[in-house]
Amino acid sequence: MALARGYAATDASKPLQPFTFERREPHEDDVVISIKYSGICHSDIHQARNEWGNSMFPMVPGHEIAGIVTAVGSKVSKFKVGDRVGVGCFVDSCTTCASRDVDLEQYMPGLVPTYNGVEADGKTPTQGGYSDHIVVKEGYVLSIPEHLPFEATAPLLCAGITLYSPLRNWGAGPGKKVAIVGMGGLGHMGVKLAHAMGADVTVLSQSLSKKEDGLKLGADHYYATSDAETFKTLAGTFDLILCTVSAEIDWNAYLGLLKVDGTLVLLGVPEHPVPVHAFSLIPGRRSIAGSMIGSIKETQEMLDFCGEHNIVSEIELIRMDQVNEAYERVIKSDVRYRFVIDMATL
Repeated sequence: MALARGYAATDASKPLQPFTFERREPHEDDVVISIKYSGICHSDIHQARNEWGNSMFPMVPGHEIAGIVTAVGSKVSKFKVGDRVGVGCFVDSCTTCASRDVDLEQYMPGLVPTYNGVEADGKTPTQGGYSDHIVVKEGYVLSIPEHLPFEATAPLLCAGITLYSPLRNWGAGPGKKVAIVGMGGLGHMGVKLAHAMGADVTVLSQSLSKKEDGLKLGADHYYATSDAETFKTLAGTFDLILCTVSAEIDWNAYLGLLKVDGTLVLLGVPEHPVPVHAFSLIPGRRSIAGSMIGSIKETQEMLDFCGEHNIVSEIELIRMDQVNEAYERVIKSDVRYRFVIDMATL
């Protein structure tokens, strides 16, 4: 076992604090990674505060990891010491399940989350990226394009793939009209990716306060949803709407913005059930769906796509000891657009 240093939530009601713990010894198929940057995802806050009711403490959050390979096992063939790599939302999955599908592994049984989970041995807690290093099986490590700014790639491992996967699945591209609901940590990545795919991109935000940013990042149009005229003007417009917010919204009004056969995809997780009237769906053969991250294969595809199009997240780099302040600012939407922790400050 090797000692690791990090920051952990020890209780749902307490701020994160310095924490020392043991990482497992690397096996022959493992990669040891020195973590250089770790993004802050809103789900880190939900889990550190047990807002989803499944938290295990002590917990080291973080599943947007960018680092450098420092050691590899004897059977590792894809990586070598010095490589720039990433780790996303999971570090293992069921490799023997009858239903196994590597293209859809994020939806299969046996997924092991990067933190707040249990290793394959069934007893060792997984701990995440707010730490100095991590040990991960080769098949769950991702290559980061050499020319992309390292710190700004970290959020691609969650925010990036969370938007890339539904855009690809529902065919965003030339001739398609895509709306992104929410211009935040997830939404701004949706704008960049949908634009690079060639879609006509509209941002639907509560106000026009981030309009200049949205247009600069690739949006073709920007509307305020606080203006009732927006829903009249855009009725029946979109092939695809990606909802990145977790707030309570008028779901039926948003469904009315879809074309025939259009789809509204939930990416954010509202606290309460989503109330939808049948007549918001039936007359236009519209659909409402959900999407969650992506497979390792698709995540690597996303990173390669971002490399080709020079796409990274818009970030604010912080010190490790600023993490609790950053959590409060995330809740207030006081960040443009993603916090990333410089692990050299640990």
